Amino acid sequence: MQRLCYRCAEEVAATLEPGVTEREACRRMRRWLRANGVDDWLHTPFAWFGDRSAFRGFKIPTQFLPSGTRLEEGMPYILDMAPVRRGYCADIGYGGVLGENRIWERLDADLAAYRTLILGLVRERRPFAEIYAEVDALIERQGYENRHRKYPGRVIGHQVGVIGGILPKGVGFPFGVRFLQTLGRELVKERVAGRSPLWNGAAASRHPPTPGLWAVEPHLGFRGVGVKFEEILVVTEDDAYWLDDDLPHVHRWARREASA
Repeated sequence: MQRLCYRCAEEVAATLEPGVTEREACRRMRRWLRANGVDDWLHTPFAWFGDRSAFRGFKIPTQFLPSGTRLEEGMPYILDMAPVRRGYCADIGYGGVLGENRIWERLDADLAAYRTLILGLVRERRPFAEIYAEVDALIERQGYENRHRKYPGRVIGHQVGVIGGILPKGVGFPFGVRFLQTLGRELVKERVAGRSPLWNGAAASRHPPTPGLWAVEPHLGFRGVGVKFEEILVVTEDDAYWLDDDLPHVHRWARREASA
């Protein structure tokens, strides 16, 4: 599912041109995903263009929804999707820029460090809340802003798994109804175990990494430019690894490092 999402992101990104709106980009993602077997949603696709990629001025949840903002030359963008196919889901974030933007290039280059940092600290079995604090510390050292704290629950990650339930498939916009049912069940289950399926810096995340699949999404902002990646981290009882290294942002960072 994760590779399917990244195929969608790359193909839709290749169609983006000056004047396209966030809403149109999301329609393109939905059509592509439906045509490739998606039958439900963890959440419907998002697109954020320009300073919206850094969540500038975001204060209420509805501001995350796709808008009529039009893409322009030099603008950064983020495409974010979380589809479900036959109960299996993924949640990814794909960043890019239309044309050239030096600030975006610098932020994207610095973003690579977070993938290494997070994996290393999870392998050390550091509590989730401590890892969140270490990410914050790196953001501060780099001189950027933490933008994932703008997400509902201030999350840098959340558990993903099989989406199912007795409710019919549908969307309680922008979230899938069955996902909300599954999340509610997991919140209760994990609370009883003294954990949370949401990963943030709060007390509920002061526990070692929980085995399972985690969608991890560090998000940086600087001067109206936002960059992020979101991909699945696999946590076992005694180890952790990224589900896949054959991803667009990983290849982009490798090319940049090789050219330097």
